[in-house]
Amino acid sequence: MTWLTEFPQIDNGMLRDLKRAIDDGFRNFSRSYGDAIEAVFDPLRHFLSWSENLLTDTPWPIVLLVVGLLAWGASRSFRIVFACVGTLCLIGAFGMWEDTMKTISMILTSTLMAIALGIPIGVLMSRSDRVQSFVSPILDVMQTMPPFVYLIPVVMLLGIGKVPGLIAVVIYALPPMIRLTNLGIRQVDGEVLEAADAFGSSRWQRLVKAELPLAMPTIMAGINQTIMMALAMVVIASMIGVEGLGLPVLRAISNQYFTLGLFNGLAIVGIAILFDRVSQAFGHRLQKHRGGHNV
Repeated sequence: MTWLTEFPQIDNGMLRDLKRAIDDGFRNFSRSYGDAIEAVFDPLRHFLSWSENLLTDTPWPIVLLVVGLLAWGASRSFRIVFACVGTLCLIGAFGMWEDTMKTISMILTSTLMAIALGIPIGVLMSRSDRVQSFVSPILDVMQTMPPFVYLIPVVMLLGIGKVPGLIAVVIYALPPMIRLTNLGIRQVDGEVLEAADAFGSSRWQRLVKAELPLAMPTIMAGINQTIMMALAMVVIASMIGVEGLGLPVLRAISNQYFTLGLFNGLAIVGIAILFDRVSQAFGHRLQKHRGGHNV
């Protein structure tokens, strides 16, 4: 009766040979094409280094002024402006300013990449149910796959550094951007689209002047979720060389430094709340504008 208690398994030798063949194939691929793939991402590396240097080298009063102006432009709320500026001042007072700027640089770069990739894919999904049925399972895998698994092929191809960490962050944070872009465009009122067609709009004009503007509140929700998921990857990305607030947290875990991990963890939470409140406020303003109310 052992066949009822022990599930039948593939022959160990066959399974071992299959795993070895896959590992050897990917290893040979990375050795043959790793340099070429790394060269493709050189512009991304330069942009990330430039943005990081820009934030770390800019005097802190200017950074606070820019953050305050951006928060005001997005929310029109003094409460949110004071909260953003106060959070950054508190982070700087505890000696975490430079790491925070590096983390913000990584988050902004990964969010821009997710927007650049996610909106076109979301638009394609909204245009075709077949594309949606093909892409949706891929997004499910991207969202449910343990983040550590992303690091294995990325590190094998690109080694240790900022760019591999950035790619892992984008893979993890991209699905909400795609899904909510698709959802926002599909929810656009059909009468609006009929009116656009009646005025002789092309497909491109209808997309740019009608669908995307009306779907913008939902797209902003996707941007908000993308930022939150990118911040959730900060500590994991630090394992492969990404500098910022995640690196001290990783060091605290390794050496059991409770206060170091706690302070840097709270700084990450502070940045998350900052981005969340500003993006949500901007999304609410867009929603009111969509409803025809004065802002």
